[in-house]
Amino acid sequence: MDNINNRILHQLVQDGRVTNAELAARVGLSPSACLRRVQELERSGVISGYRAVLDRAAMGIGFTAYIAVGLSSHTAEAQHAFERAIVQSAEVRECHNITGAFEYLLRVETPDLASYKAFHTDVLGLLPQVSTITTHVVMESVKDERA
Repeated sequence: MDNINNRILHQLVQDGRVTNAELAARVGLSPSACLRRVQELERSGVISGYRAVLDRAAMGIGFTAYIAVGLSSHTAEAQHAFERAIVQSAEVRECHNITGAFEYLLRVETPDLASYKAFHTDVLGLLPQVSTITTHVVMESVKDERA
């Protein structure tokens, strides 16, 4: 990674739909040299994909919470069973196995509090591996760089 590649990546994070010609102008390269660098960044896995940034409110998603989940058993099988169940849930946008007092941190998005309550009761509450659920409701996001 050199300074030019870092500038390319910065520009692509800001606007993943920028044309190659515009990207080249922004980073001070010829279009062909810029394209070769972007393709190499893609080939090497530094750039793993491109995504659309969605407006959740416009999609009817008005409730976001982070949920710390503790498991009743700390075996690999319990973790795998929990993970298999969580992967099937559309409400769960992120699932991270973490260190500390809980095993997992989830980011959950639902239309509203009532639909979150249904998820809490009918999905998380029914998983036999789950022993504790601690919900942190997002009131406002002052910085969010997820795509």
